[in-house]
Amino acid sequence: MDTPDPDYLTTRELAELLRIKERKVYDLAASGDVPCVRVVGKLLFPRAEIRAWLDAARSGPASPSGVQTTPQTSNPQTPPQPPATDLPAIAAGSHDPLFDWALRESGCGLASFFDGSHDGLDRMARRAAACAGLHVHDPDSPENGGWNVAAVHQALGNAPVVLVAFARRQRGLVLAPQIAGSVTAIGDLACRRFVRRQPAAAAQRLFETLARAEGLDPAALPGPDRVARSEDEIARAIVNGNAEAGFGLAAVAAENGLAFLPVIEERFDLLVWRQAWFEPPFQAFLDFTRSRAFRARADEMAGYDIAGLGQVVYNARP
Repeated sequence: MDTPDPDYLTTRELAELLRIKERKVYDLAASGDVPCVRVVGKLLFPRAEIRAWLDAARSGPASPSGVQTTPQTSNPQTPPQPPATDLPAIAAGSHDPLFDWALRESGCGLASFFDGSHDGLDRMARRAAACAGLHVHDPDSPENGGWNVAAVHQALGNAPVVLVAFARRQRGLVLAPQIAGSVTAIGDLACRRFVRRQPAAAAQRLFETLARAEGLDPAALPGPDRVARSEDEIARAIVNGNAEAGFGLAAVAAENGLAFLPVIEERFDLLVWRQAWFEPPFQAFLDFTRSRAFRARADEMAGYDIAGLGQVVYNARP
């Protein structure tokens, strides 16, 4: 008795069917161009959906039996080709100390270029990065937790990207110890030397919104001319005496012996191209985030909560 065909194809079986390399199958799955499911880390392809997908790619007239009888412009077994998918192995967006450490410690091969959440969104839209860290506040979208989703949809529309949770973080005023007792709210920063972030930093935009809500003009605050382009640079400016305050993370304040006044808990997410998700560099990074070393590091850092790590927050669909 003949054994019925299984309902799902493996990566190798689909590659043999399409007469392409398995690497190409992974690319098609990552870009969302082929029906697939992912179970316990393994890609499977529903046989019936693959057959329908191939039929949809058919061109030219067909005989009553469904077999083409005239020359065709393309091979019906050749799937629609995705757009150019060469992505640089770069992690962009906002600087996060835990994310930055994990990239280096994992040895995943992703280089970093952190210049703010909005710069990361722009680089992702131009396909100039494989992933980006974001913490863009969106209080008008409580259904999305108030963070990132609206900004991603505005910047990339229905591009094949996925947004996953990385950590929740405590953000607030990082203060020189000598002024900690006299600053109990953002409005108390008047006349204090304040270190700013670059315009593309979501933290700077959020600070300006909160400051105006308390009647404080953020542009009127004195402080160094040079902006802090990372969380660590905020602390460095205060430790060196160039500023008295900044809008930064609890973890950075604690690591540098500075005072901290919590203001908001934010969600730091990772925006990733689906193609990049399946590539070895990002998979190596993901594997490392499941390690004891990573969780121990997160536990050591003040103000971090990684309970939701890996949760899919937004999955764009065409």
